[in-house]
Amino acid sequence: MNFNKILLLFVFLLFVIACKEVIIVEDDSSFSSNETVGEFNYLPTNTTNAVYTHNTYTLSYAEEFEQAEWVAYYLDKEDIKYINYKRPLFEVDDEVITGSAHWRNFKNSGYNKGHLLPAGDRRASYEEFEETFLTSNISPQKYKFNSGIWNRLEQKVRYWAGKYDGLYVVTAGVLSSDLETIGYEDVAVPKYFYKVLLTNDRTRMIGFLVPHKDSNKPLYEFVVSVDSIEKITGLDFFPELEDTLESQLESNSSYKDWSF
Repeated sequence: MNFNKILLLFVFLLFVIACKEVIIVEDDSSFSSNETVGEFNYLPTNTTNAVYTHNTYTLSYAEEFEQAEWVAYYLDKEDIKYINYKRPLFEVDDEVITGSAHWRNFKNSGYNKGHLLPAGDRRASYEEFEETFLTSNISPQKYKFNSGIWNRLEQKVRYWAGKYDGLYVVTAGVLSSDLETIGYEDVAVPKYFYKVLLTNDRTRMIGFLVPHKDSNKPLYEFVVSVDSIEKITGLDFFPELEDTLESQLESNSSYKDWSF
């Protein structure tokens, strides 16, 4: 009798432990509405196991480099309003378990706090605008790059978001072990920055790989295949696309389907 009671207790404990494990896994893999638009999950793969979702964007934080390996978001004409909000201060992202880099790393470094998701892409409300000023959403950028070629590309992305009825955007710096660092937390300074865009109807995709320096070249000269960006980042962009369509779009390095 005592043996049977012990056996039942043991089985009960195993059941309780199993239930807890299921709950933990379910919580870790949950998706917010920001990660899907019309049931399409547009997030790339990640190498960090540190993916964080905010109200209007998601990022994968690479602690080794103290910045995101990608920031992903959906952009349409509702996000783009010509309202001059008061510019807030940058804040550490409390969602990042390991801690996002402090803005003081940039002080006297010679580099700007370069937005990955631009504040200009989140003007539907002040709350959305303010949320772009988290340090998990910035990367060190030279002033002339930030205000020049990168700004021109950001403006073109906003133009396309209106023209093509919405875009899925993935962007960041290319992270590698040979990068210069700044600040007391060794924030990496990328040599290249990328953007990968997919139209809302999933018929057009384009990739940009831009050297981290000032340039007056036309934007189409920085167009590359998305396949080539995947090779240097180790990421898989838009893996939820049907395989044949994904292969077709990602291998294309032409810009002729896009209005420059």
